Amino acid sequence: MRMWPRSVPRKALAGLTAGGLLALGLAACGSSPSSVSSGVALSAKQTIVFASAGLGTEGTATMTAIKGFEKLHPNITVSLMSLSSNSTVAQEQEEHNFIAGSSTPDVVYTDVTWPSTFARSGWIANLNSFHPDTSEFFPGQMATGEYDGGVYAIPWFINAEGIYYNTSIIKTAPTTEAQLVSDAQSALKTDPSLKEGLAFEGDEYEGAVTAWQSFGANISPSALSNIDTPANVAALTFMYDAIHTYKISPAAVTGWQEPNVQAAWLAGQTPFALNWPYIFALSQSTSGGKPVYPAVYNKTAWIPFPSATPQSSLGGDDLAINAKSTHKAAAWAFIEYLTSVSAQDARAISAGDPPSVKAAYDSALYSAAPYFRDEAAVYDVVTPRPVTPVYPQISSSVFQPMISSVLSGQTTPSAALSTNAPTVSQLLATAGS
Repeated sequence: MRMWPRSVPRKALAGLTAGGLLALGLAACGSSPSSVSSGVALSAKQTIVFASAGLGTEGTATMTAIKGFEKLHPNITVSLMSLSSNSTVAQEQEEHNFIAGSSTPDVVYTDVTWPSTFARSGWIANLNSFHPDTSEFFPGQMATGEYDGGVYAIPWFINAEGIYYNTSIIKTAPTTEAQLVSDAQSALKTDPSLKEGLAFEGDEYEGAVTAWQSFGANISPSALSNIDTPANVAALTFMYDAIHTYKISPAAVTGWQEPNVQAAWLAGQTPFALNWPYIFALSQSTSGGKPVYPAVYNKTAWIPFPSATPQSSLGGDDLAINAKSTHKAAAWAFIEYLTSVSAQDARAISAGDPPSVKAAYDSALYSAAPYFRDEAAVYDVVTPRPVTPVYPQISSSVFQPMISSVLSGQTTPSAALSTNAPTVSQLLATAGS
């Protein structure tokens, strides 16, 4: 998954006090969301630019979709603007073009946490005039593209974060946090080839925030007014304890991102791993009729983290149109193609990206990739991160360094949350200004 990055570089945030951050939030309120204006007709010969990230199978799937669209629309050429695979850098690349007032790229991918920020800044177009059928998509993800009564982004593919467990090591899915810890500790004692009992993302970036949420933290918009709650303390405490008390996660996870967790899981060196659905496709991949990753092939199961009230952090990508694009009709046609059932199924099968369109979960998908049936339990408890324009600031300036300080032992979960709660509340107050 391409995780949501910082909208403001860390160096710029480092010198800001809570008051400075408030001013930053207020400054963004001067722009108003943009609506669709006239431009080049859909029937005209034209080129549109699509800004997207994605390596390996994701990149190949995107190029396949582009070719499929161009075959249906021979008068339209789609030029791919390849963004950095580091989504922090990718967002900065997109914002650079927006701030410069460029009419390209015409279509942009956005993480599910970006649209409200982009919309409030007037960078992406209100798509209401195209009358999108929002009922086609999962409500939780559709909500990430809505802002101030308008639809500014359309779901491209959905992601949810859950716990993978190796069924050759863990015979029964744990139903409690304590059972997961016990199972991981037992596995480490029994099998010396295992290097960790639980792999998760603990680096100072958005992945640590989604891990915190998947482990039970409540960071819904209504909860941001006071993050110093028992649920948030418990989730942060589990992350710390996994490393320092239970010793089922190595100290190295404080610098781990998704690729590190992926490598640990696919190598079969951990019985449990927190990650996104694309790992399922990798685990079941074959080459020449043989498993690519025999340590986990046909040994992979996926569940929500077994907290008292299981939940799964919502991830995924949306699609938006540059407010200054002069090719909005063609851009919208391209988005419609990317969110068609056939294109969604093709991407899911080839790249493992779960469809955002509900109708794409059909016999064609299940026949080619039956593991998608097993993902329902995690999608059933999906929980979005806050849909608010100030979430980028809250995450990068508060949540990410706060989690990092706790995992490294610099402060306790309780102290970290009580210290940072007022700043989050102040930032949240700027969202409606």
